[in-house]
Amino acid sequence: MDSRGAGELFQAQSHLYKLIFSFISTMSLKTAINLGIPDIIHSHGQPITLPKLVLALQIDPAKSGFLYRLMRFLVHSGLFLKTKVDKGGKEEEEEAYDLSPCSRLLVNGNAPNLTCFAQSVFHPALSDPWKLLGDWFYREEQNPFHCTYGIGFWEYGSQDPEYGKLYNEAMVSDSGMMNLVIRDCRSVFEGMQSMVDVGGGKGAVARIISEEFPNMKCTVLDLPHVIEDLQDTENLKFVAGDMFHHIPPADSILLKLVLHAYSDEDCVRILEKSREAISGKGKEGKVMIIDIVINEKEDKPELTDPKLYFDLLMMVAVTGREREEREWKKLFLEAGFSGYKITPIFGLRSLLEVYP
Repeated sequence: MDSRGAGELFQAQSHLYKLIFSFISTMSLKTAINLGIPDIIHSHGQPITLPKLVLALQIDPAKSGFLYRLMRFLVHSGLFLKTKVDKGGKEEEEEAYDLSPCSRLLVNGNAPNLTCFAQSVFHPALSDPWKLLGDWFYREEQNPFHCTYGIGFWEYGSQDPEYGKLYNEAMVSDSGMMNLVIRDCRSVFEGMQSMVDVGGGKGAVARIISEEFPNMKCTVLDLPHVIEDLQDTENLKFVAGDMFHHIPPADSILLKLVLHAYSDEDCVRILEKSREAISGKGKEGKVMIIDIVINEKEDKPELTDPKLYFDLLMMVAVTGREREEREWKKLFLEAGFSGYKITPIFGLRSLLEVYP
């Protein structure tokens, strides 16, 4: 074998090792969250040196070297930044760690905050089913989650209140990102007198929209155990129900991260109920979907990678999938809609406006 062939093999080995050890990124992130490192750096008010971080964590100084190695990796992965700070008035400078835009999303009390979202994914309820992914291809259960627990994801959430609460909080934290883009989407909501947020959980998105558009009557539709004890406001109310059976009538229907969790057949049923809900509302009635649209040809890897991660997560945990535009179009036509518009506005997600 010549040097060129050997070089390709070593490059392939490096790539394979990166895939093999990718779980280390997840576990290191989980450790940083569990230790509260983003909160410590934020509370410090400035970049923090390693000795001060050791002190704040209240760990044995003998483990400083281990913490340094963890932080070195987390800096390399982009979770934290490394900078220099003055060393007590002396000429020398000392290395210190600062928050990156990524870790700022993990600071408790900040808005938005994605800590709960991360913890819900790290939870054994969602991570254990991956161990049966290979076995599942030879079994009859609908997904690896069902192989693991004998019930579906949504049923599990209702039977395990602790995880159900964590999952709902995760969806609230994810929805908190909406306030960053809602002002850029005013034209989408203007003119609408009413909206139903289907599967809207604790109402995080609906609250943002209702506050931005106080003249719009907003309704959150979700299962009884999800919305229990939630209080209505002047222009926001919570309704217990099942989107497969009935969706209250409104000018517009919002489906945020709902359809990607369901099979094509179920999506068509939900879309048909949505179309019924806006029937009689004239040409202005529409369904608004916030979800992922896979576009491997045009998206950069930093977008394609997490989109494909989400797709496999839907395969393992529920019965859904992330879809390409042609697959979305097929659903819309089967549900009786005549047209649609896609606008990438929400990080990994796009806004899909669907018209009857």
